[in-house]
Amino acid sequence: MVNELVAFLGAAFLIAMVPGPSTVVIVQRAAREGRRAGMATVLGNETGVLAWGLAAALGLSALLVASRVAYDVLRIAGAAVLVWFGLRALWQSRRGAARTTADADTFPDAASDAASGDVSAPTGVGRCYRQGVVTSFANPKAGVFAVSFLPQFVPDGVSVPLALVALSMLWALVDLAWYTPIVWLAGGAGRVLRRPRVRRVLERVSGMVLLGFGLRLATDST
Repeated sequence: MVNELVAFLGAAFLIAMVPGPSTVVIVQRAAREGRRAGMATVLGNETGVLAWGLAAALGLSALLVASRVAYDVLRIAGAAVLVWFGLRALWQSRRGAARTTADADTFPDAASDAASGDVSAPTGVGRCYRQGVVTSFANPKAGVFAVSFLPQFVPDGVSVPLALVALSMLWALVDLAWYTPIVWLAGGAGRVLRRPRVRRVLERVSGMVLLGFGLRLATDST
């Protein structure tokens, strides 16, 4: 049992280290709005991870493996969500540039002051949490992964549903342990990253990356 647990923790950490849409959204929120917003996004993401694990325990994730239609419906819906997040980030960067230009023309002193800080209103912890949840749910491969990955580490003689629930909780805790220092670093660099010009670059890059993830998911036939 100890060997299975050690193997699971090692594999879970390696998987958490692979960048994905959740990583992009978490870093974006932490950099733009600070550590509190970043951690709220992480907690939302881990809620989704835990939900996928519980779905695997209940056998619901197996539907994504058995039914191509169910998988494709969730895949297209998830791709649409990621594309929307990407387009919204690009729009925010463009709107921010237009607003900064307008402020410079109308209020040159205010524009000068804004050059060293974040002039955007905070999104809100609740909204960041919900975005984390939605981003986690937007990837149907997480469901397929849960139903194929978690059962491998269930010890012999242990109730499979209970073991899957326990492993799901560990999976979420491993993710939390990985993302917490990332949020800390991104939030600490926020003074620089929240400068209008830098923020617009960050939004453009994150927007393009999320668009790429969404389009890849939409065209993925595997």
